Amino acid sequence: MRARHLFALAALAAGACASPRSLLKPDVAHLDAAAPDSFTVTLTTSRGDVLLRVHRDWAPHGADRLYYLFSAGFYDGARFFRTVDNFVTQFGMSGDTAVAAAWKNRRIPDDTVRRSNVRGTLSFAAGGKNTRTTQLFISYKDNSRLDPQGFAVVAQVVDGMSVVDSLYKGYGDGAPRGKGPSQERIAKEGNAYLIKDFPKLDYIVSARVTHEWRSR
Repeated sequence: MRARHLFALAALAAGACASPRSLLKPDVAHLDAAAPDSFTVTLTTSRGDVLLRVHRDWAPHGADRLYYLFSAGFYDGARFFRTVDNFVTQFGMSGDTAVAAAWKNRRIPDDTVRRSNVRGTLSFAAGGKNTRTTQLFISYKDNSRLDPQGFAVVAQVVDGMSVVDSLYKGYGDGAPRGKGPSQERIAKEGNAYLIKDFPKLDYIVSARVTHEWRSR
């Protein structure tokens, strides 16, 4: 692992990375601004780097939200808390409980499903109509059965799918279907709960926009 990654890991473990104001008190003007037509995001994870490309024409509301979140560092330190073999890996709950509370009810409208949830695609998780906030999942297989349920693909893995495949899957789904963590407890206790009770979970060290394209 490169030296800069080791430094970032140490800082996260020590709690040295304070959450910025843009996450605790989101700037509404920037939050509602249109994202670039497309942009790439580098996820530096505990297993290696993953490169995503977000396409605004696939899911504009989702892309706008992701551009803000990635630019503000929302996903730094986030655990892949639900990794189910041959299905999906899910992430996007902040390890900082104050940040989690600030984003809990910041929902975005649903997007029309324009791309299928096949292997390597990224979509927002949701609990019903117009409930998307910050949680995301990457598909391990052809999950096109999710398309009619309204899960709109917003991005795809363009490099590093082998890293996604290598994420720890031992805990599986949350109870009662698996041995994974409780989302309710993640929201209340953050990474302290996950580090203590689920130490093998992989996580994002940093996630940043690394390139963008605009038509004008």
